[in-house]
Amino acid sequence: MRRTPDRHGTRGEYLSVGGCQADTPPVAGNGHRPYQPLMLAGLIFATEDADDRPGTLAATLPFGGLTLIEFQARLLVAAGASQIILVIERLTPELLGAINRIGRRGVSVDAVRTAGEAAEKIHPLSRVMAVADGVMTTNEVMTPMLGIGGDVLLVTDDRDGASRYERVGVRTAWAGLALLDPKRIAEVAAMPKDYDFQSTLLRVAAQSGAEQVRLPPGAAADAHGIERDSRRLAEKGKAILSALVPRPRPWADHFILAPLGRLALPQLVARSVPSIAVGGTAAVLAAGGFAALWFGWPASGLLMAILAMIGFSIGGTVANLRDETIRIRLQHGALLATPVLAALVLGRGSAAGWVAAIAAILAAALVERAGNPATRRRWWASPLAYPILMLPVVIWAPPLAALALAGIYAALTLSGAIEAFREKP
Repeated sequence: MRRTPDRHGTRGEYLSVGGCQADTPPVAGNGHRPYQPLMLAGLIFATEDADDRPGTLAATLPFGGLTLIEFQARLLVAAGASQIILVIERLTPELLGAINRIGRRGVSVDAVRTAGEAAEKIHPLSRVMAVADGVMTTNEVMTPMLGIGGDVLLVTDDRDGASRYERVGVRTAWAGLALLDPKRIAEVAAMPKDYDFQSTLLRVAAQSGAEQVRLPPGAAADAHGIERDSRRLAEKGKAILSALVPRPRPWADHFILAPLGRLALPQLVARSVPSIAVGGTAAVLAAGGFAALWFGWPASGLLMAILAMIGFSIGGTVANLRDETIRIRLQHGALLATPVLAALVLGRGSAAGWVAAIAAILAAALVERAGNPATRRRWWASPLAYPILMLPVVIWAPPLAALALAGIYAALTLSGAIEAFREKP
């Protein structure tokens, strides 16, 4: 049985020295001292067995289309981590496979068993994001912690003590994430070897004056927690999958692509539908749409092109979840190519149609080049917006009118992008 250091007499019932608590995650201008780490390393604990699967590590349970530890590593990489340290007690085949897949994301991955080994692996100038065993969370919870200097503990209320969270106060518990200086790990390494690494690291950080940041309201119930039961973890993973779908700003993507993606992704992952199957279905729809446009059925053709683009978008999200780099690029390219080919086929009937189609395509291409995701506005055009805008027009007017309207919309968006670029300090 491993022990944890207890410097105040009773395990878990001590107060951090100098720590302050925030009701909301740190953002610019909220009074927290801004900080950007030069290097970020992730420290993931993977030692506990699943509650309902003896002999299976909880970290290797399925979660959100991946294993839980892969999902944790994905969040760390998205936060900027260039190194992942896994704290393990035994190396199982499932864990070995997860380690290999994590390494494909372009980060170094090391497995250690002790604090001393971890201290040797981590660069002394880096910051360490520690992730407790069994933690499920989102980047909305993790990322704001990076804006605070010094040691940081994510905490939550734990009045009844019934949760899996470890106590850091009479009514306060650690919510499973901590941003620490590497010397905290070195301090743990200097302690007796039978101390539990995770619990000891928490106590060392808290007693060194780590700042305590409250878990955002609602996160604990919705998408953050500690879970080691495979069935409950699978259910939680469905909610997490919806959070993985990007929330773009342009109206067509925000109100159509994103909601449909959040609806479809959990179902596709639960049924292990390959991304190539989703993309292949979308390609068939696109081909049917081009054929309909060619034979003079513009409304049907544009509708099928819209459905194809939605399919390519969802297929790309599935591929991104599974780190299928080539398929991500193929489906993203198909998403961009579909409205281009649709416009060319629609405008092929006359010289004016060709000119309108090419002008609209050039303006739309410049929008994609000039549009910064940080400066995009809700009314701006996106690849999906053009066929949606053109669809009602081709029902009552010639294709040339639809192409002209798409070109005008692209030109207006381009002017907005240029103005946003000029206004940027």
